Amino acid sequence: MIEQEHPQQVCNILAVETSCDETSVAIVQNGKKVLSNLVSSQIETHKAFGGVVPEVASRKHVESITLMIEEAINESGLSLQDISAVAVTEGPGLVGALLVGIMAAKSLAFALDKPLIGTHHIAGHIYANNLVADIQYPSLALVVSGGHTELVLLEREGQFKLIGSTRDDAVGEAYDKVARALGFPYPGGPYVDNLAMEAASAVELPRVWLEPGSYDFSLSGLKSAVLNVVNQKKMRGDEPMTAEIARGFQEAVVEVLVEKAIRAVRAYGVRQLLLCGGVAVNKGLRKTLTERCEREQIELLIPPFEYCTDNAAMIGAAAYLKWKNGEFSGLDIKGDPSLSLEKWSVADSTTIG
Repeated sequence: MIEQEHPQQVCNILAVETSCDETSVAIVQNGKKVLSNLVSSQIETHKAFGGVVPEVASRKHVESITLMIEEAINESGLSLQDISAVAVTEGPGLVGALLVGIMAAKSLAFALDKPLIGTHHIAGHIYANNLVADIQYPSLALVVSGGHTELVLLEREGQFKLIGSTRDDAVGEAYDKVARALGFPYPGGPYVDNLAMEAASAVELPRVWLEPGSYDFSLSGLKSAVLNVVNQKKMRGDEPMTAEIARGFQEAVVEVLVEKAIRAVRAYGVRQLLLCGGVAVNKGLRKTLTERCEREQIELLIPPFEYCTDNAAMIGAAAYLKWKNGEFSGLDIKGDPSLSLEKWSVADSTTIG
C-alpha cells in the first residue's frame, strides 16, 4: 500500500525483530541513529536440541516481547507519543516466530494510530551498514547468514537485484553441520572459526566454483568432503586433525565468497562492497575480505558485531526507506517465510502518482 505523505523532520521508528531465535526491539531515528537496541537470545535454550526448535522459539518470543518493547522505549528516552511508525520483520523466517512479532507490532501501531511497516529481514541485514556509514550507490552486498548466501546489487537506495545465491546450504548452515561432525555443540560456527584461525596448517578441500561466470554458490559438496575426511580418519584410527580440517573448510568457503564478490564488484562497477548477515562476524571472512579489498582499492563496509547478528536496529534502518517513500503496510499483513527481497524493494518514486 503506497500513500503520499511527507516524512516528519524527525522520524522515530520502533522496530521489532522475531524472525528466528532472537527477540529484539529497537528505536531508530531517521534510519541512522540507534536510540535503543535490545536483544534477547535463545541460544542457551536451543543448545539442548542441537538447533532451533520453531515451536520453542515462538513461545520464548511471546514470553519476552511486551517487556522488550517497554524496555526499548525506556532506554531510548522517548515516550510512545514520540514514535513515528512501527516496523516489524515480515519475512523471511520461521512463520510462528514471525507472527509473534507481527501481532505485537500490529497491536502497537493500531493503539498508537501510527503507520505499520512490514520489513524484509535481509534488507535489514544490508542496511545495518547504513547505521555506521553512508551507503554509496550502486553498491553490492555479500549476504552471509544461517539461511542465506547471496550477492545483491543495489542500483539505487532501496532497490535490490539478486545476482547470485546458494543452490543448497547457506554458509551458516554449512558451518553448523561441519561443526557437528567435528564434535562441537550448537551453534558451531564460532568454534570452527576460532579453530581455523589457530591452526598451523590446513587439510586441502575442494573449491566449488560452478559454471564459468556464475555468481551462485554451492556448499553441500564441500560439507560432504569434510565428512569424508572425518570418517576416513575414524576408520583408520588416526588423530582427527580437527583444527586443520576447520581451517581447510574455512579457507575453501572464504576463498569462493571473496573471489565471487570481487568479480561482481568489477563486473557491475559498484562504488562499495557491503558485508552483511550473521556470518559477517566470522573473523576469517572479515580478515580475508578486508585485506583483499585493500589490495584491490575497493571500499568495504562491515557493520560492528552487534549489528551483524539478528537485531531490530537493522529493521528500523531498512524500514526508514519505506517511511521516506510513504509505503506503509496494512494491518492484514502476515508472516511470509518466502518474502522476496526484490519485490520488497522501494517503489520507483518516478512512477508514483
